[in-house]
Amino acid sequence: MSQSGSAPTVAITGASGALGQALLRAWHRRGAQLVALTSSDKPLEICDQKGVAIPLRQVSWQVGKEEQLAPLLAAVDVLVLNHGINSHQDRSQAATARCLEVNALSSWRLAELMATTAKKPGKEIWINTSEAEIQPAASPLYEISKRLLGHLISLRALDWQSGAQPLRIRRLVLGPFRSNLNPIGVMGADFVANQILNQANWGCNLIIVTPNPLTYLLMPIATMGRWLYNSVFTKSSF
Repeated sequence: MSQSGSAPTVAITGASGALGQALLRAWHRRGAQLVALTSSDKPLEICDQKGVAIPLRQVSWQVGKEEQLAPLLAAVDVLVLNHGINSHQDRSQAATARCLEVNALSSWRLAELMATTAKKPGKEIWINTSEAEIQPAASPLYEISKRLLGHLISLRALDWQSGAQPLRIRRLVLGPFRSNLNPIGVMGADFVANQILNQANWGCNLIIVTPNPLTYLLMPIATMGRWLYNSVFTKSSF
């Protein structure tokens, strides 16, 4: 969140999805300037509770071409990495490559780009790894790709958070919410988005929203264990 009290510029990937739109609405209520990052060329129109269109800048991008967003990210205060796909029962070579690329590697590349733009205090990355990072999700490839993302973020955050201008990392660990990826989710996307921003306002870096009590126990342990392991067995790139 903006430390100066001014309206932050917030960019959100997966902006056309259920949670992406809910996050845009939630950030709008907090006065943010919004950038909707989406792979779709279809104009995105999101309305507030009164039915009034929310002002936002829509930017199309493609997985594998993340470097094209570098100039935009330089002006962004908060980057929310929220895009993803679910191959469900497909375990083909193509599905494996696509899940790894979209769910893990593209977010990692965008996070690295954001880290290079951290020339002023207050820059943040919010990364939706989901509950699948540590819990079954009835989709093995989805779980594998989210766990890879979680491990990459845990490793690289050691450098991102120790530079001259530290980059704040917030990890979003979310349970099942209703969306096109999961139409039988038990939580509403707007409820989840509001809970995310509430916990961010409380100062949380590990943001958990789920009805599963085990996640609240296991995720902090996993995060701390990775931090300790990576700190011992790797060294700074600076």
